[in-house]
Amino acid sequence: MTTVKSDDGTLIDYDIQGSGPPVVLICAGPTDRNSNAELADLLAASCTVINYDRRGRGRSGDTAPYSVEREVEDLRAVVDSAAGPVGLFGTSGAAFLAFRAAASGVPCASIAVWEPPYIVPGSRPPVPDDYADQQAELAEKGDAGAMAELFLVTAVGMPAEMVAGMRQAPFWGFMEAAASPALVYDAQLAGDFRLDPGQQAKLSCPVLVLDGGTTPWLTQAAEAVAAAIQTAERQTLAGQPHNVAAAALAPALSAFFNRP
Repeated sequence: MTTVKSDDGTLIDYDIQGSGPPVVLICAGPTDRNSNAELADLLAASCTVINYDRRGRGRSGDTAPYSVEREVEDLRAVVDSAAGPVGLFGTSGAAFLAFRAAASGVPCASIAVWEPPYIVPGSRPPVPDDYADQQAELAEKGDAGAMAELFLVTAVGMPAEMVAGMRQAPFWGFMEAAASPALVYDAQLAGDFRLDPGQQAKLSCPVLVLDGGTTPWLTQAAEAVAAAIQTAERQTLAGQPHNVAAAALAPALSAFFNRP
């Protein structure tokens, strides 16, 4: 167990393994760094992998009040703990944090993202303007199940009847346990889920935008992100779902982060 202290004194916990160019893995949604554990093991053959718990998750601490800027400071502290320039990898909503941090001046050599969930107008129903407020209210009530359902239906875009069935599945208890405060924080980070070309225009490092081509609105999002970043390239891991297999993702990331 290794920790680094963020600017507000919060301890951020991370694992480090492997050898090669340093890469920081960023978790998203109702998860902690365990969601990236298999990917970290695979990447460790060619990279020095730093897999951390964002604040309020896993073994990391948390300090009120929350703000997106504190999350950026946390990531900066993790990046600064590495020897030399680092790569950032964010899956799904973690892409919001990776891009926000890089645009804010957190030093990084490269960025890779998997299916960043920006909503291109017309590609799917928008997320309500009060989504973040709804998540905060449910967290205040302690209704973790409703938080997870709101996330899956409203943010992810899953049919309500499918989510109702998921509530009976064994993994639903994990979803509830991980919902707060992660989904509140991610909602604030995502904002209106719309692409900010001004933010992307600030990026000058190489960027790899990956998708699986299985969810049309996420494919449109990947195309829009790549078009907004001058240094971006696209790659499709054909047939991979949003919950991408680590074994499919690792070779693409290893090749990207090990470029001269």
